[in-house]
Amino acid sequence: MRVFRGFSIILAAVILLASCGGKVKTPTLRSFPPPPQVPSVVTDPQEIAGYVATHFWDAFLSGTYPCDSSLVNGVPADDVESAVGRFVTILETVCERPVAIKAMDAFFQKVNDFQAKNPSSNVYDYFLRMVGKYLYDPNSPVRDEDLYLPYIKGLVNSDLTPEDMKPAYSRDVQMCSLNQVGTKAADIKFTGLDGRVLTLYGIKSDNVLLLFSNPGCPNCEEVISTLTGNERFNEAISTGKLTVVNLYIDLEVDKWKALASEYPKAWTNGYDQDYTIRKDLTYNVRAIPSLYLLDKDKKVVMKDAPIEKVLPYLENI
Repeated sequence: MRVFRGFSIILAAVILLASCGGKVKTPTLRSFPPPPQVPSVVTDPQEIAGYVATHFWDAFLSGTYPCDSSLVNGVPADDVESAVGRFVTILETVCERPVAIKAMDAFFQKVNDFQAKNPSSNVYDYFLRMVGKYLYDPNSPVRDEDLYLPYIKGLVNSDLTPEDMKPAYSRDVQMCSLNQVGTKAADIKFTGLDGRVLTLYGIKSDNVLLLFSNPGCPNCEEVISTLTGNERFNEAISTGKLTVVNLYIDLEVDKWKALASEYPKAWTNGYDQDYTIRKDLTYNVRAIPSLYLLDKDKKVVMKDAPIEKVLPYLENI
């Protein structure tokens, strides 16, 4: 659970929200509305965060304005995208997880209700693209499947969603529901470099960093270099506070074996001999590399998280 020191983090968040961001276009029909006014009776920092997140979009969706390729409900599209970025930042850095998920669900319902009342608006299609871009694109630095899940569930159940798209969204719901933060990760059987059959649950460590990687993958090499070049990270491994399980889950095992000796010797390096992870969909590995952080009970602390999120956490274990 995050520790809040006074109102400083909430104040910083509200200041961030007040900035419209993006380049102002001419003519501008209206600016993105200011942040919601928090009632004076709301004084608890988490309640303030929840109120701001829940009511973030109220003013933007309170009236009907022109829409075209450059305007979303009367606001320049670039400014609305900046607002999406600020909203996601608030959810990920200020709100506790249940509050953030509830706020995302409320966001979808507001978008859905607005579009139902304004069929000619581009709000529904715009946010479908933006929420996916920020929270589900494998290359997004703020991707977060658990936050994307309530939005995609809304799409599946919405009367506004084309019927031919619902199977794809239903599959996204299935995949995003795997190994959610706070739940126990699925166990994995894999074969180590020495030929021994190991399991994820058989790894005894205060923390486990599960890394799905491929040999010769430039992004994998960059992540591995960043990790191995961090003194605090290496110290956590040497003191037994952290174990790295580095897995290859694709089909070119001979290629992996030929290059696997280059992986750090202090890591547990292995491959999925039976191709179970891909075949049985135990993990939603949409892009390589993919990082999962688990605690000593194999509960998920971070899921498919960018290295920029994982490393600061590991430096403080």
